[in-house]
Amino acid sequence: MFRRFIAYYKNNPEGYWFKRKLYGWGWVPVKWQGWLVIAVSIAIMFLGIYIGEIDDAPGVALLGIVVAIALVFGFSYWKGERPKWQWGLPKEKEENEEN
Repeated sequence: MFRRFIAYYKNNPEGYWFKRKLYGWGWVPVKWQGWLVIAVSIAIMFLGIYIGEIDDAPGVALLGIVVAIALVFGFSYWKGERPKWQWGLPKEKEENEEN
């Protein structure tokens, strides 16, 4: 099962930065660019929280979190597969692996 999971994410001829999650709705970073977006978003979030703590401005912390979420969502939608609810491997992928 784990090999099929890894094979699904490595099969990326379109060059997506993010692919759909196997279960549920959302994305998973599959290329270094996607992981960079995640790292930058986490840094922005923590920077906003840090500045909010220093200046006693909770609005800055909230702004950092909102900007981080918007950055991940925007890049995921722009450079990733179109989102849809998914529960397991897509049917055509499973059939191709069996043949």
